[in-house]
Amino acid sequence: MTAQTVDKKGLAKAFAASLTGTALEWYDFAVYSAAAALIFPIIFFPGSDPLTGTLLAFSTYAVGYVARPVGGFVFGRLGDVIGRKQLLVITLLLIGVTTFAIGLIPGYDTIGIVAPILLVTMRFAQGVAVGGEWGGAVLLSSEYGNPRQRGFWSSAAQIGPPAGNLLANGALAALTLALTEEQFESWGWRVAFLFSAVLVGFGLWIRLKLEDTPVFKALQESGDRSEAPISEVFKTQRRPLIAAILSRIAPDVLYALFTVFSITYGTQKLGFERSEVLIAILIGSAFQLGLIPLAGALSDRINRRLVYGVAAVGGVAWSAIFFLIIGGSSLPLLILGVVVGLAFHSFMYGPQAAFVTEQFTVRLRSTGSSLAYTLAGVLGGAMAPLIFVFLLDKTDSWVLIVGYVTIVGILTLIGLALGRNPDRAEEEEYHVMMGATPAAESAV
Repeated sequence: MTAQTVDKKGLAKAFAASLTGTALEWYDFAVYSAAAALIFPIIFFPGSDPLTGTLLAFSTYAVGYVARPVGGFVFGRLGDVIGRKQLLVITLLLIGVTTFAIGLIPGYDTIGIVAPILLVTMRFAQGVAVGGEWGGAVLLSSEYGNPRQRGFWSSAAQIGPPAGNLLANGALAALTLALTEEQFESWGWRVAFLFSAVLVGFGLWIRLKLEDTPVFKALQESGDRSEAPISEVFKTQRRPLIAAILSRIAPDVLYALFTVFSITYGTQKLGFERSEVLIAILIGSAFQLGLIPLAGALSDRINRRLVYGVAAVGGVAWSAIFFLIIGGSSLPLLILGVVVGLAFHSFMYGPQAAFVTEQFTVRLRSTGSSLAYTLAGVLGGAMAPLIFVFLLDKTDSWVLIVGYVTIVGILTLIGLALGRNPDRAEEEEYHVMMGATPAAESAV
């Protein structure tokens, strides 16, 4: 493979495959998240008061995060053993099938306790797929690109969640506006889940046409692949693993605050219509599509940890301002609060993929990155909506919620302090082995 081929064809395909595949998988994941706040308490947990029903629904939401380490262990290891591309095809198929199946599950009124059991089972499978997806998707784009521009190229996978969130909430918003309340609760919400079959088919078409990364091919040729990458990560990469895990917690919690809990708080406490809150999230997600790659590129020019850390501090401070300005139930202020909150998240999330992956040596990068991503998800994103609802239920105030956000912000700053700056020479060596020099790859 020549440098020219990698530059003009492989790099473009890798960026597109990383972006579209992750966006489609996060569409499936995000449509579940929104449904957990809007409809699942009614369909699968009837008979409970609104907050209890939401708490139960968010428990199934958390299952998807708890399942992620399974995907991280299984698929992260495979990424270092058999390659980045093959595992990404498997994960995309898995999440597509499970999301489609959720759209077919009868409600509690029809099959009783079997309904929430099936829901939890499908949610677990979703989490396994997403847990295996992220590490491979990040490496797919970053290992084709110039190591000195890893922040930008890695952000392809990071654009996936807001793009998926935009698609998911857009679909749900359109359905809620087009249908009556009774129609939406009866069958309308299922359309968004069933539509995933079309999206996943498109993602598979792109990924199946792509070759594996130059870096992994160099690992294959050199024979420098670990036979037991999981145990090797835990034995030799403990500090990088801890740094990467802690760095991810605050972004996950802030994302849950502004895209998941805001729906519950806005509709149940402030009296907003569900369509109004969804519109605010849609606008915030649209801004993220541009802000995330911008933040990734900025972190290539400025110290990555500095960009990340400043955004973490800003996000924590904004969480308090957010609750203060939306208390008057003003839609423009709600939109402003969500947009700015997701902007701070973008400036953490854009550099995050590069920061996490460059903590680990090349031969263990898929395993280490996947483990860090998934284990952090359990500590951050899985628990956040549950903790938010619990604190609101017990105190009827947002003050302790902001306190919780502050604690996770401090943990993320500790993770950044423990982390290392990129060792670009290490990966450039693999690019040179494949005949693809950084200079040639930087011409985009």
